[in-house]
Amino acid sequence: MTGSEWFSAAPGGLNRYFTDLYTALAREPEISVTAKAFGAAPDGAASWGPTGGSTLQRARAAYLDRADLPRGAVLDRHFSLYGPSPVRNPLVVHFHGPWAAESRMAGEGARAVRAKYLLERLRYTFADRFVVLSQHFRQLLIHDYRVPADRVRVIPPGVDLDRFPATEPPTAPGTVLCVRRLERRMGIDVLLRAWPAVRAEQPHARLVIVGTGTAETELRGLAGDDPTISFTGAVRDRDLTELYRQAELTVVPSLALEGFGLIALESLAAGRAPIVSDCGGLPDSIRELDASLIVPPGGTEALAARITAALAGARPDPGRCRAHAETFAWPIAARRHRDLYAELVSL
Repeated sequence: MTGSEWFSAAPGGLNRYFTDLYTALAREPEISVTAKAFGAAPDGAASWGPTGGSTLQRARAAYLDRADLPRGAVLDRHFSLYGPSPVRNPLVVHFHGPWAAESRMAGEGARAVRAKYLLERLRYTFADRFVVLSQHFRQLLIHDYRVPADRVRVIPPGVDLDRFPATEPPTAPGTVLCVRRLERRMGIDVLLRAWPAVRAEQPHARLVIVGTGTAETELRGLAGDDPTISFTGAVRDRDLTELYRQAELTVVPSLALEGFGLIALESLAAGRAPIVSDCGGLPDSIRELDASLIVPPGGTEALAARITAALAGARPDPGRCRAHAETFAWPIAARRHRDLYAELVSL
């Protein structure tokens, strides 16, 4: 497995997924797994070095490294920029999102976006299989990157159930939690615009926003001096667990390029119902639990109404949320990956 950074070195959705998948696969008795990324590695894994330095230097170091890649082993690449080429190895590419499109939405110029797209296409050239987290990204990979449909596998992500305590009632009733990178495509501005309508019906409601990003100043300005809205910045895992314990529910109001939304699974594991936008793969996390938790992306009134109803009690209880999260346990996802790798080795 080759990734970008280990989660302990650079917290984020892709890095958590990569780290947790490695940990889950390492526990499987029928597979031998090695993994590399930048930053301090977990037990049994390896590192290409610290996260600092130029992107070009890091890409070169990862590209030239084939020390732990025996002939015939499956190479599973999780970030298009880093990792060796598969000279004699079956190649699996995990498609976590369109790097070029994400850069375009972040405001990068057309030339840089085009270069990233071409680099992605180049690094996907020799892939035997692609893994995506949702049907939405499967279609994006097929149509936007011209990948043959028979090479794409949908394997939903896992969630670390051990990180969260047994379900219990909220310790701070009325609290709504939003854990997101503070970027425009995450839809937090929609949530902030919906908040006055929520407060009008639920005067004791409180909104806690966790995360950092390029839109932080803009979002803080939109929140103004509302004393019921607080921004925590980045928080450690144990502090985030406590915030889940306090909250009644969570909100994931993304507007674009949402592959699955691991944060929705974490909310469910903590026993908290997530209200999510109908964006990308987000609905896949909760459709089988309660489809009414899905709202139109960008719909301020619909979001306000659903939050209000949820605070009034119209939401799955903690036990149902936790039980649904258990269907996404990491051992299940690890076995599906193991079966995919076995399929390639036997070809």
